[in-house]
This record gives sequence, structure tokens and C-alpha cells, in this order.
Amino acid sequence: MPKYQTGDYVKVEFEGQPGMPGEWMWVRVDNCDDQNQLVYGTLDNEPVDNYKGKIKLGSELAVAYSKIREHKKATQFRKT
Repeated sequence: MPKYQTGDYVKVEFEGQPGMPGEWMWVRVDNCDDQNQLVYGTLDNEPVDNYKGKIKLGSELAVAYSKIREHKKATQFRKT
């Protein structure tokens, strides 16, 4: 069984620009590759930094396991 399942959420650390702090954002998992330690998913946050227009809410990403800081199942999120 893969480490991360479709529909899970992972909190990913994104590096900031030089001299600026990074930010952590949620990515919804589409699938993962345990052998290469990559998660493929969709950004579920609106970035504070514009990252030179490269990522935005809904961007499809490949994320290294080493950048993942938290993991939750979709059922662990509550709607307010």
C-alpha cells in the first residue's frame, strides 16, 4: 500500500525567496510514487508569495517526500 493515498492531504514546505521566510501549504494527493519518494497532487492553498507566477491555487505539483511536514486524511478536516 502506498504511503499516501488519493484524497489525502500533505502539508508541504515551500522555500521563500532569498531573505524571505518560506511557507507551508496543503497539497491534495492524486497519487504517489514510493520508490522515487514523490507525491503528485494539487495545491489546495492560495500562496502568500507569488513564486514568480509559477504556482497558484489548483496548480498540479510533484513534491518530494522530504518536503512533507504533515499528513492528514480528508476525513480529518472539518468544514466550518
